[in-house]
Amino acid sequence: MSRLQRLRQSLTQQELDVLIVSQPENRRYLSGFTGSTGWLLISASNAFLAVDFRYVEQAKKEASDFDVVHVKGDLVNWLPKLTSDLGFKKVGFEADQVPFAIYQQLCKTVGDGHYQIQLIPTNGLVESLRVVKEPEELKFITEAVKLADAAFDHAKSIIRPMVSEKEIAWELERFLREKGSEPVPFDIIVASGSNAALPHAKPSEQVILENKPVVIDLGARVNGYCSDLSRTFLLGDEDKTFSKIYDIVLGAQLTALAAIMAGMSGAQADRLARTVVEEAGYGDAFGHGLGHGIGLGAHESPRLGPNSLDLLIDGMVFTIEPGIYIAGWGGVRIEDTVVMENSRVKTLTKAEKIANVC
Repeated sequence: MSRLQRLRQSLTQQELDVLIVSQPENRRYLSGFTGSTGWLLISASNAFLAVDFRYVEQAKKEASDFDVVHVKGDLVNWLPKLTSDLGFKKVGFEADQVPFAIYQQLCKTVGDGHYQIQLIPTNGLVESLRVVKEPEELKFITEAVKLADAAFDHAKSIIRPMVSEKEIAWELERFLREKGSEPVPFDIIVASGSNAALPHAKPSEQVILENKPVVIDLGARVNGYCSDLSRTFLLGDEDKTFSKIYDIVLGAQLTALAAIMAGMSGAQADRLARTVVEEAGYGDAFGHGLGHGIGLGAHESPRLGPNSLDLLIDGMVFTIEPGIYIAGWGGVRIEDTVVMENSRVKTLTKAEKIANVC
């Protein structure tokens, strides 16, 4: 069954005449259109792609299964009339993609123009389709994982004392692009010393020093699909504190990789790793979830965290990334991209897990 057919089943269940899709990854998933702006209008029997002048020709080439509609002005200027002219009455839209101010304007325009349409907010209709990857999608993700692995191998050859975090991050991004990655899915993290205590640290002018933790978090993108990889190590001799924290995080990750099974919730998966960290006395230092889905988006469903009700099933691709972060000292995070296959986790990431780089 095609992606549009599956979505149309959801529209019937939601009693919607049409769904307006504007979230970029959802738009690409359903149509193949890669432009930065556009709106899909999908009904039981029609599929339109509305774009402005900049993207008309691109839309015709990339979204051959869609009727391309050239629109002018803001959403408020054309959506009520277009949906009304097409005979749609119950018009669903992605609630998290339409700002409240725009929604208010749409409602006012609908009322003032006496359009016989009802605007209905929706959540997750397309995302629920994207969560299980098709073989072609898994192929692209696997290629992106291989690029990330290669970038980490490259990192081991260029990291040395007195080189700044920014220099390393830029060299890794250059490497990824030269090896075939599309624009990286997120800003590369290179965080050393006390900066490694910041889960989303930004590379700075701080230089790498011996016997200080270094966290590298990077990803590649192939045909729109992303990978995500984190490794932590230090340069120089073994450090007792680092070795202790590293072993706890690695133990937590290996426990999750071995024990996660299809049918578990995101919260149950998270608990497997979190218990290891808590029993070691560092529960308060593991402040984020165990992982997140990955695909066209660098962060998507399913979520693996303390409150996640998402059920893990075959075909899902997600990360496993426990961490411990200690202010003033640094942190350790180890992250792999995995796929649920035959009810168990299969690790796609192959990058070496090493605590020391000489």
